[in-house]
Amino acid sequence: MRAVLHKDRVKARIVRSDRKGRPEGRVVEIVERNSKVIIGRLLHESGIWIVAPEDKRYGQDVMIPKTATGAAKAGQVVVVELTEPPALFGQPVGRVKEVLGEMDDPGMEIEIAVRKYDVPHEFSEACIALARALPDKVRPEDKRQRVDLTDVALVTIDGEDARDFDDAVYCEPVKIGKGRSAVPGWRLLVAIADVSHYVENGSAIDIDAYERATSVYFPRRVIPMLPEKLSNGLCSLNPEVERLCMVCDMMVTEDGEVSAYQFYPAVMFSHARFTYTEVAAILANTRGPEATKRKDRITDLMNLHDVYRALLKSRERRGAVDFETVETQIVCDEAGHIEKIVPRTRNDAHKLIEEAMLAANVCSADFIAQSKHAGLFRVHEGPTPEKKEILRNFLKITGVGLSISDDPSPAEFQAIAKATKDRPDAQQIQTMLLRSMQQAIYTPVNSGHFGLAFEAYTHFTSPIRRYPDLLVHRVIKAILAKAKYELPILPTPGEAHAKLSKRLEKNLASKVAEPGQKPRKLSIDMQAWQAAGLHCSANERRADEASRDVEAWLKCKYMREHLGEEFSGVVSAVTSFGIFVTLDAMYVEGLVHITELGGEYYRFDEARQELRGERTGIRFALGTRVQVQVSRVDLDGRRIDFHLLPEGDGLLARSSKDREPSRETTERKLVDDVANVADSGRRSRKIAEPLPRTGERKRTPGAKVAPVAKAKDKTRKPRRRS
Repeated sequence: MRAVLHKDRVKARIVRSDRKGRPEGRVVEIVERNSKVIIGRLLHESGIWIVAPEDKRYGQDVMIPKTATGAAKAGQVVVVELTEPPALFGQPVGRVKEVLGEMDDPGMEIEIAVRKYDVPHEFSEACIALARALPDKVRPEDKRQRVDLTDVALVTIDGEDARDFDDAVYCEPVKIGKGRSAVPGWRLLVAIADVSHYVENGSAIDIDAYERATSVYFPRRVIPMLPEKLSNGLCSLNPEVERLCMVCDMMVTEDGEVSAYQFYPAVMFSHARFTYTEVAAILANTRGPEATKRKDRITDLMNLHDVYRALLKSRERRGAVDFETVETQIVCDEAGHIEKIVPRTRNDAHKLIEEAMLAANVCSADFIAQSKHAGLFRVHEGPTPEKKEILRNFLKITGVGLSISDDPSPAEFQAIAKATKDRPDAQQIQTMLLRSMQQAIYTPVNSGHFGLAFEAYTHFTSPIRRYPDLLVHRVIKAILAKAKYELPILPTPGEAHAKLSKRLEKNLASKVAEPGQKPRKLSIDMQAWQAAGLHCSANERRADEASRDVEAWLKCKYMREHLGEEFSGVVSAVTSFGIFVTLDAMYVEGLVHITELGGEYYRFDEARQELRGERTGIRFALGTRVQVQVSRVDLDGRRIDFHLLPEGDGLLARSSKDREPSRETTERKLVDDVANVADSGRRSRKIAEPLPRTGERKRTPGAKVAPVAKAKDKTRKPRRRS
């Protein structure tokens, strides 16, 4: 392994298996070297220049000859190009290609992330030139063969900091049907920016957009999929200007069912730009100050709220999974440092837009499926057999009283969540339900959307920031024109393609093969769509990883200012090496290593998702409340370490003293103790130095770990046993 680096392609021979049956191998040949650049800090140690990679998966420092440092100075963040690969007895050698700046420079964490995860962040010259050649506004010739909706009061509803507006909505009450059989309902219009009119198939802008596949969102900065002239200008549905759009025009019944729909290209005029907060205030009080400023639009907003409540009925009937999770927003100052982390609350305005977009996405999927045209569906499969078994065992052990069938439906998951919402371990149960599900992907083979309980679902509503939505627009336009859309680009298969391709082929075999017949192979056309879907899915994951990396860096830098402080928190994950705790006040997660959990040996119970003390039976499970101290922050490793406070350790002595013969009784007492101690000790005070620790860490085989003994703590001395 000394001769290879992260992302090198190698051949390996399996030589043995470990105690758990996992194969162990030996590298026998290096097939291909990773040609990507490496990001790291330039260091000068004992007269030698080296770069310590930011991505710890590289595992080796890169040697830099004195003549290859360029204008870089010690301590700066640099981009390194390898000139010599590593060898069995020599480190890799490189040269400084680019100097990014000092580690504490504003926005440095984003500069590192885009290069670390290979996120395309510069448009090609051809793309920029083509974007400049585009008009600044809608021209008369652009309006030909389009429905004129400029007199319809379409409005946009987005967040306060939004700059690109993909969608606009309008709703009015109507009678659905004819004569006496007509029933009341609503006409719901969802107008989406017509990006496909300006981004031509296979053009320079299209090639760059495909390579990115999605916009990447960081605190205070966005790496857009399209040039700014399109994303914030010509395609954005800005207020009081004409814009081209694709419209999903739906008839919605009182029960929330879409009885009819149609798609057509149109030209629109946004009559207002609303924020979620503003709309929520108007819906809550139609005579309040917010409503007074928007008198002309109050009726339209109330109609939207009415159709939302109808669509919500349909959602409940389907049994779609709807877990309440806490999303956070990082608020930064002008220098890019975190000022605070606040929960992002979802109000009725958020949910209103969400349901309208879901309805339009379902109609677009149905339209493509009915026409039998190839396209990309957004597929979310149910849990795998392994995850089903883990979830069943967990539900049984925790005494929920409900379980899932062999072929579970989303309604079963929703029923469990609803039945346990008032339990003290509700968060723990919901977390396990979420973990049992798979990730959604883009694929031409429709398998439905498990979480939303739709037979067919796709993405139609965000073509400014997602390439799959742009492809869906092109397919819909082709169907309307009674033509066939051909993909312009075929991606080069890579690691992500190989992994996801296996899953897709397996799914296709189970869906299309008749009993006793061989599975049908994908056609050339479907293979192209499969490759596009895998490419978009992989880049979506890449964008998520880059965003999380930046957030983790900012949180680590933020928590460095709180070293030694105490906070209350809740256990958000349990592993064999410790527990992860999310702080109540900060919404920041850190690790309490197993050696910090007190004078006890702990075993990891995977079925219960908990650590259990062998002697006392004390448990640390998902949802357990604890009091911790910030003991260490590793900015390079994106890691925050917590120390469990003595109040938590005191549980060990009490649980040992009060132990009863019944194991179940003991467990109940210990859970109560954890909750009581955490509640009584909830505060935030500053400590000058970390708590003193003495003794050595001793490791034993398996999950047992000997903890750190603490000085002058008589309550933790174990009783003698015969």
